[in-house]
Order: sequence, then structure tokens, then C-alpha cells
Amino acid sequence: MQRSGSADLPLHGGRVPAWLSTRMARLGAAITEQILLSYGASGFLSRLSDPCWFQALGCVMGMDWHSSGITTAVMGALKRGLNPRSADLGIYICGGRGRHSRLTPAELRACAERHALDGEALARTSRLVARVDNNAIADGYQLYLHAFVLSAAGEWAVVQQGMNGDAGLARRYHWHSAAVRSFTADPHSAIHGRPRGVILNLVDARAQPAQQAILEIARLPVGSALDEARRLVMPRRHDVRALDLDLTRLGAVLAMAHERELRDFAGLLLVEGLGPRTLQALALIAEVVHGAPARFADPARFAFALGGKDGHPFPVPLAVYDESIAVLRRALVAARAGHREKLDAFRRLDRLTRAVERGLEPRADFPAVIARERARSPSWNGRAVFDDAPRPRPAAAQLRLF
Repeated sequence: MQRSGSADLPLHGGRVPAWLSTRMARLGAAITEQILLSYGASGFLSRLSDPCWFQALGCVMGMDWHSSGITTAVMGALKRGLNPRSADLGIYICGGRGRHSRLTPAELRACAERHALDGEALARTSRLVARVDNNAIADGYQLYLHAFVLSAAGEWAVVQQGMNGDAGLARRYHWHSAAVRSFTADPHSAIHGRPRGVILNLVDARAQPAQQAILEIARLPVGSALDEARRLVMPRRHDVRALDLDLTRLGAVLAMAHERELRDFAGLLLVEGLGPRTLQALALIAEVVHGAPARFADPARFAFALGGKDGHPFPVPLAVYDESIAVLRRALVAARAGHREKLDAFRRLDRLTRAVERGLEPRADFPAVIARERARSPSWNGRAVFDDAPRPRPAAAQLRLF
């Protein structure tokens, strides 16, 4: 998974409420630690550089499934959740939105000093990546977020986002050091977005004559269209529709989580007696950890793990969210003590879901799924940003998620 690219997202305002941001930090850290234990730092960075995987991660963490805020919220949550344990995990997240992006060089130098890396070279890389996307590619987007993720071995990924206020869109760019051979000749694996006229790309390998001309006689370069290899363009509407996701894949998750025989077997893998709604969330989280790149072409499907803060496809079920984090944390604590059985169970859970998908090929009844989730939302302490106040916590009996 050494993909890089970009995603176009509608601009949304507002903030992530505290009841969600704290949970996102805990869940994001638990998912990342599972990936690090299973695939190492390189595996995490390669996933982070895939725009579709990143979108799926944001969806499974309960953010708006399609908005520009997913980038800021996910990177902020990962920074809060991972940086306090960077010395143990070997992953450092530098930079961020606005003024935080300007701190990136200093943060990189501090990380480099701890691991005998070249801090000045990393700081220069950070500036080059930002300048390529902000200046060398004249696509109408101005950067306002720059997050540089560094491993203790010196491998890195960058996630940065620009805004086009006139179009009401944001564009997210992804980089991975394993895919970069030159900053002036095709440094991106791909850049994707809606065509909006001619784009000038001075770092296209075909633009090297233009680069030389600029240096010698300051002439304007010849414009060249950007290649597309992986496409992610999210719609402006808020509601999730059946056309946004693979109903067969979602149907397999629902069958595994809610059909008695399959649920009992899957529950034994993780926690005996685990409720079907939490199992549904954990199956989608397991896919984020272990799924192949092709599995993330429909990131909206992952919003069916823990909903979305804007109420689409349904409010965030806080009781399910908290139990999911607890199951993940217990598996990680056991793994750190040398007992990997529960950690490996998440890989088997992902395989089981895909086996159900191949064998039964159940298609989800989309309207019925939405109706059920919204009807049960109060019993799961469902919440959205539009709620004026927290809802009363359900009785203990209701929190058994069966």
C-alpha cells in the first residue's frame, strides 16, 4: 500500500464537540497501535498516504463522512492520542492547522535529535512538500493544514489540505516518502479531484524543460494535465445514500454481527457475549486495520460503525463507541503482556466478514438499516452536534448492546 493522492471535500464550518474529540483520540490511538503491532510503522504510514483509507478512518471514528473537517479532526485526534506515547510507539505527528503548521520544522528537528536523524533535511522536506502543493501546482487551493508524520527510522508521510473558498471545496494531498523519488519530477503517486480547467503542474516530469526555462529566462511553463490513478471526490450533500457504498460488503458485516450463529462464533473470537451492535462496529474497525487497499473505495460504508457527528447516516452511539474502545484497549494491553490472541482475533474477524461476503453475498436493505439505527439510537446514547444538551444516560440494562 504505497499510494498517494488527494481527495476533494465540501467545506464545512464548526468544531468537533468535546464528547467526540476525546473519543476520537482514544479510538485513533488504539487503531494505530493495532496497525503498528501487526504491520509496523511503514504499514501505518503507507495507509495514511492513501486518501480512501484516510477517509475510511475518519468515518469509522464518527466524523462527518464527507466534509473537509475530517482532515483536521483526524490528524488532531491522532496527534493528541499518539504523541504522548511517541517514545514507545516510534511515531511522531508534527504540525497541524494554521499556526500549528508553522511549528512543523521545529518539531521535526526535536524528533530528529532523539533518533540521530537529519533534522535540517526533514525541515527542508516539509517546506518542499508544502510549496509543491501550494505553489507549483496552480489548482486554486491554498494550504491551511500541514501535518508531517515521522517514524523513528526516518520514514514519513504528509497529509495537507488546501481551501478554494470560491468553489466551496477543500482538497487534501497525501505524500509518502517511499513513493517520492524527486520533488521536481512526479513526486505524487496521484492527485485527484474534479476537473476545473487547465492545471499548471511544474513538478510533472514532463515539465522539466519548463523548469529549466524558468530558471534561465523566467518564462511561464507550458501547462499539463495531471494524471489520475486513484479518485476520491465526495459530494456536497450531507445524507448518506445507498449509491455511496457497497451494499454487499455492508450486508456481510450486518449478517456477521446480527445473525445468531455467525455472531456467536465471531463473539468467541473477541469477547464472549459481545453484543451485535458493538460487533458490527468492531468488524468495520478490523477492516480499517487489516483491509486491502481495494476495500476502501467506498469510505462511506465505514460510517456504519459509529455514525457521524452531524447525524448522518445516524447519530454517534456513544455506548457502542465506548465499548468498542474498551475491547480494543483490552486486546492491546494483553498483547503488550505477550498474549496476542485477542489482537490476532481482529485479523480473524476481518477474514470471517470477507468469508461471509463471498459465501452468502448478502446485500444490505439500506432503508431498513438506517431506520433501525435511528430507532435504537436513544438506547445506545446516540448523539449529534445538533443536540442542545447530552441525553440522559440509558439504564444499565439498556447498555448491554444485544
